[in-house]
Amino acid sequence: MSDLKFVQPARSNLLAPVLLAFLILGITLALVMRFTPRRTADLDILHTAIYPAHTVFKGESILVGHDQGQDDLYVLTTLRITDGLRLPLFLKDFTATLTTGDGQEITTSAVEKDDFANLYTTFPALKPLASEPLLRETMISPGQSAEGMILLHFPVTQAVWDHRRTAILNVDLYHQGQQGVMISRASESIPAPASKLAN
Repeated sequence: MSDLKFVQPARSNLLAPVLLAFLILGITLALVMRFTPRRTADLDILHTAIYPAHTVFKGESILVGHDQGQDDLYVLTTLRITDGLRLPLFLKDFTATLTTGDGQEITTSAVEKDDFANLYTTFPALKPLASEPLLRETMISPGQSAEGMILLHFPVTQAVWDHRRTAILNVDLYHQGQQGVMISRASESIPAPASKLAN
């Protein structure tokens, strides 16, 4: 009886296909990194105007007592947003966080479109400082920019604002999350303080 012999198929060299697969993967990753922007959007603060208001509430009854004052600071900042994606951006909301000199954080939401008229009636000196607003729900096409004013209200004095640590404007985008930009002191122009009497 003769010995059984099994024929072994010739081994193919897998080195070439593996190297080719790694090469294709490397080229794909390089192209993705090259053509995908690192940031969703570029945010630039172009100009900031500050309007401090001191409102005195007259109290003539015994229960209310003496006149009471309230300080408000309105920050009108002009923002330009440039879409860095190949998809449109949709603006959802604007908020800002002020970090005071003593470390206290005050967060506020931007004034709504429907509230502008009442605010300008209450504080007429605000209107000359204002420009065309950048509104929520605005769509920015790929590669394009949108620009406009965002009006913020903080219940602080101008001195608190002047001695702040930081002030960050946050832009909340549908589908792409939130991005922030610092409201720098270099962007400010400060008008004369104003007072308003209220009964």
